[in-house]
Amino acid sequence: MPFLDVDFFARETLEVARDLIGTILVVGRCEARIVETEAYTTDAASHAVTRRHQAAWMQETHGYIYVFFIYGMYYCLNFTTEPGGVGAVLVRAAEPLAGLGVMARRRGTKDPRKLCSGPGRLCQALAIDLKLNGRPLGRGLKLRPKVADPVVETSRRIGISQARELEWRFYERDSPFVSRG
Repeated sequence: MPFLDVDFFARETLEVARDLIGTILVVGRCEARIVETEAYTTDAASHAVTRRHQAAWMQETHGYIYVFFIYGMYYCLNFTTEPGGVGAVLVRAAEPLAGLGVMARRRGTKDPRKLCSGPGRLCQALAIDLKLNGRPLGRGLKLRPKVADPVVETSRRIGISQARELEWRFYERDSPFVSRG
């Protein structure tokens, strides 16, 4: 099966965030189907506003991996979007598909619902850290296209204090792998 390339991300951030639902993350021997994302552009909660220097990738690239460290303990995976604009999509949760034993050891749980249900859990399960930051898609992490179109719903983003009214969280309806909220 072919992999997605940077052209997939050369669109508006909200469109990319929705279209990532159902695609498959491939990191080494591990695979997980994305079930939840959040979009960030120039809104007050965006790193383009709150962490300008750290998040320069959001303004200069599309189809690149942007990883950041939060709360002194968790990594979060994003993909940059919008050539000529500002944007990134946070991957919030995924359904584990392959390499579950490896993910379970990394996470310390065998419950598949707790392996990738949240941005920190997802990065821990897939061994995603700052080594991937700034790499183009395909170098260390790949994405396969979705096989079917899941039913996608929207809501407000989770865990932010600014721009809370924006319904820029996208998730697969009825998926037991979606994070809280």
